[in-house]
Amino acid sequence: MHLTREEEKMYQGEYGETIKKSMEILVALGDIYKAEKLVNITSAQVSGVSYKTIGDAGLEYLEDLARDPQAQTRVASTLNPAGVDLEKWEELGFSREFTTHQQRIVEAYGNMDVMTTCTCTPYLIGNVPLKGSHIAWSESSAVAYANSILGAMTNREGGPGALAAAICGKTACYGYHLPENRKSDLVVELECELQGTDYGALGYLVGQIVKEGKPYFKLKNRPLNDNLKGLGAALASSGAVALYHIERITPEYKDALPAEAKDIIFVDRNKLDGVKEKLSTTTKKPDLVCLGCPHASLEEIRNVAETLQGKKLKNDLWLCTSINMKTAADRMGYTKIIEQSGGRLVFDTCMVVAPIEELNYQVIGVDSAKAANYVPSMCGLEVVFDEFENLIDLE
Repeated sequence: MHLTREEEKMYQGEYGETIKKSMEILVALGDIYKAEKLVNITSAQVSGVSYKTIGDAGLEYLEDLARDPQAQTRVASTLNPAGVDLEKWEELGFSREFTTHQQRIVEAYGNMDVMTTCTCTPYLIGNVPLKGSHIAWSESSAVAYANSILGAMTNREGGPGALAAAICGKTACYGYHLPENRKSDLVVELECELQGTDYGALGYLVGQIVKEGKPYFKLKNRPLNDNLKGLGAALASSGAVALYHIERITPEYKDALPAEAKDIIFVDRNKLDGVKEKLSTTTKKPDLVCLGCPHASLEEIRNVAETLQGKKLKNDLWLCTSINMKTAADRMGYTKIIEQSGGRLVFDTCMVVAPIEELNYQVIGVDSAKAANYVPSMCGLEVVFDEFENLIDLE
């Protein structure tokens, strides 16, 4: 792989040990995937944050890096969700031991100048790359959104790779950084209109079929931004889809469908309903409803507040979001409405990476196909997948 003279200096350690180690990671990845060069990136999004997923080994690795004053990000870099709400952890029932380790992880990232906003939706809080820009993002749903909806160019980076890219301001040029690799390889044609959880069910169904493919969707109706967020998250979790196109919607759709793409998947209402039934592991009423996977937008928070206005919940409700959206919801009065109903606006974390299995809940209700897919395996709990209006139990 060709390196510029400046990149060679970084690789050889002339700018410090951490930059050298980071360049070694990037060059190794480039060699594995036969990249010809590195490219400059404009932003990074780093996973590997929850203590539940990275443990003591990850914490030690991050604290070792953070001790080096040269370990500073060169581009705007945001952080994936942590394992707890960093402010309300005790109120929510998380242990002090877990939280102490989690706070050390976040502090280590902060010392490297990674923004400790802890969200899987960085595009909602200002990390919005331009079409055609090279970035290094690692959270699967964010990668799908960046590639597909924003038209930026990123592979699905691992946590250490994304952090190395942030520190060097570069990543290896292969995969989705090359225009020729961004074409679709099959068509998904809808035979019904979609709404609500249909988008997650569609993503789960298609992701299982196409695996790492790049589907081209022909929809019957125009989706909202939040619908696309849920679609991409499901595609990435049931398969490994990092890029999809939607006819007349996404920025690259006109050039996305090669003439030789002849495989067509037809999806009707019966298939979607079958997926929804499959994603629920029980018919019991959930004792905890968790919304916001990926993290809720202000519009989604408003919709929940309007539904709960003047009502009381019988089951617990967590609406997961970023600190940025939480602050906006506070100002708009949505947080007060949700809390008066008995619900909570939870930030910094989500139901997938939090140790909710330690909180005495048995059944989790979700409106996210990604969460429905992950909660049973990562948390060992039963899950119900449905529209949030059907999940909540009102007095």
